[in-house]
Amino acid sequence: MTPVKAITLAAALALPALALAQDAEDAVEARGGFMTMLGINMGQLAGMAKGEIAYDEAAASLAAANIVALTQYDAPSLFVEGTSSEEMRGSEALPAIWENPDDFRASFVALREAAAGSPDAVKGGQGNVGPVVQKLGGACKNCHDDYRKED
Repeated sequence: MTPVKAITLAAALALPALALAQDAEDAVEARGGFMTMLGINMGQLAGMAKGEIAYDEAAASLAAANIVALTQYDAPSLFVEGTSSEEMRGSEALPAIWENPDDFRASFVALREAAAGSPDAVKGGQGNVGPVVQKLGGACKNCHDDYRKED
């Protein structure tokens, strides 16, 4: 099984079960894991774009494919009411998520759209990675600016 399929399978099997769990702590933990997986793959792409990691076309394409796979998951379902940073320790979710649920969901759609095509877009040389990282990073930033508590 390829790593992309393994991640997709893990997300399909594990995260929905956690999202449906009645325990708010499970939801916070699950979305933290989701964001960590995004961050690992974004970090690899960003490192290649900056030249801190040697460009490897297969690795870049795989990292981008992992991001595509993750964006197919309904991550907003992990943001259950009662799990804002004001209500739960360990949460970085701002109450604005529940005040603007349609806009919050639209942020995830924007990330999915930014990720589309990225596994092919990063091929052909290090110079192709930067624009992909910029596009993905912009989608992440737009959501974080409005819906994530600053550290």
